Amino acid sequence: MTSTEAPTDVPTDVLIVGAGPTGLTLACSLARTGAAVRVIDKSPEFHRSSRGKGLNQRSRELFDDLGVGERAAASGIEHITLRKYRDGVAVADHVAFADRSPTPDTPYASGLLIPQWRTEEILRERLADHGVQVELGCELAGFTQDAGGVVATLADGRRITASYLVGCDGGHSPVRKALGVAFEGETEAEESMVVGDVRADGLDPAYWHQWFDEDAALMLCPFPGSAHWQLQGSPERDADGRPLPPSLESFQRLFERCARIPDVRLTDPTWFSIYRVNVRMADRFRVGRVLLAGDAAHVHSIAGGLGMNTGIQDAFNLGWKLAFVVRGLAGPGLLDTYEEERLPVAAWTLDLTNERLRAVLEGVREAGVGTEAVVTDDVTTLGVGYGWSSLAWGGPKAGERAPDAPCRDVVTGKEIRLFEVFAGPRFTLLGVGPTSAKALAEVLAEAGERYDGMLTVLRVDDHEGHVRRAYGIEGDGLVLVRPDNHIALSVAADRGAEVMDRLARLGR
Repeated sequence: MTSTEAPTDVPTDVLIVGAGPTGLTLACSLARTGAAVRVIDKSPEFHRSSRGKGLNQRSRELFDDLGVGERAAASGIEHITLRKYRDGVAVADHVAFADRSPTPDTPYASGLLIPQWRTEEILRERLADHGVQVELGCELAGFTQDAGGVVATLADGRRITASYLVGCDGGHSPVRKALGVAFEGETEAEESMVVGDVRADGLDPAYWHQWFDEDAALMLCPFPGSAHWQLQGSPERDADGRPLPPSLESFQRLFERCARIPDVRLTDPTWFSIYRVNVRMADRFRVGRVLLAGDAAHVHSIAGGLGMNTGIQDAFNLGWKLAFVVRGLAGPGLLDTYEEERLPVAAWTLDLTNERLRAVLEGVREAGVGTEAVVTDDVTTLGVGYGWSSLAWGGPKAGERAPDAPCRDVVTGKEIRLFEVFAGPRFTLLGVGPTSAKALAEVLAEAGERYDGMLTVLRVDDHEGHVRRAYGIEGDGLVLVRPDNHIALSVAADRGAEVMDRLARLGR
């Protein structure tokens, strides 16, 4: 949709500024609930650069929930071999998470290597399924807010009225700057590398090639279905030691210096950039009716590939909360839990990526070591939870990620997986054991009248014991799972009234 086609006179529930993975994930999360959402981006066209090139295990679970997991998997690589070189000679191969297999509670043993342009394309396709198009060429010039909503002014003078505005507009976020929110941290000007997308015909695409020599580094990463590779490497420097802007010629000189493969020429560059280590975090993620997510709220080292993933997970946390508030299913106080939960996660991510960067810089000094030095269980973000949150209402594992598990639906006898039940923007109340039946029936009767579309109720036949093990349930019990697939409450099977009380007071 072009800016001239965009409606300007109909108020929207949520205006999202920025159509990267964070903004698009948020838009999909909202649109599937029926909330009115608009997404604007100042770019005149969609980019085709690889940029953030991986979905980690937790983001893959969330993409399944949004209905795009299979599309992403078809466009990516689960296990790629990292081939490491020293002085032009291949010295070691490594496959990250090669020793892991899917388990009943964790369906993905590996992340997914996929270029960012394709991730965004998949999310835009899903957003279009919900009847929403990104509005290109729409630059935010400013906004005002009051107790009733936000009025955004575009650079061409048009105005958009919304109940809430979310800045998903990157590290230089105009939304954050307009709010006056501090973005404390530091930029390591000397710690830099050149990046870009090029063709490297003749290079074996079965490998992510990584050359780490004493005085230079070069990596070339392939993508399925694409002739272009992402190049990352040491920058050329001027006489004063300052990094020079990247170019195809400088990429070729770096390739010849490190790879020493005379019959491969780099061609057809479609993207150039220079990356500097930038570690900063906003001191607030919400000011009134305006919120920040993704790089607009935090930036950090690329070590571990957590930048895009953290933004996606910000959006998934925020999306259901905004949807519940604008639909009247929760009070506006629910939005306070977004900053309460995600700001500490952002701080943890900054610390983790700093530590992982140190690990890889130290590791590659040894011949045969490459970017696998950053890989730990932490970078999967499967362990990220909110045990400190005011939405962690008690019981075993409250606040933690809700695990998957195979089981049966007691009513239908159908074999199911919990992630299939959780999919969608609702709470899920699980009943385990025969004595949970009465509480579930009472909750279902009340929910049908008061919480239509807010709650799914399911009694499971845990015939293999996977649910009890995954959720720490002894005997019979009830587990309330949030729409973003974290555990809200785990209680005895006769405490259905507590579940309804919690939902009735949500955000109020």
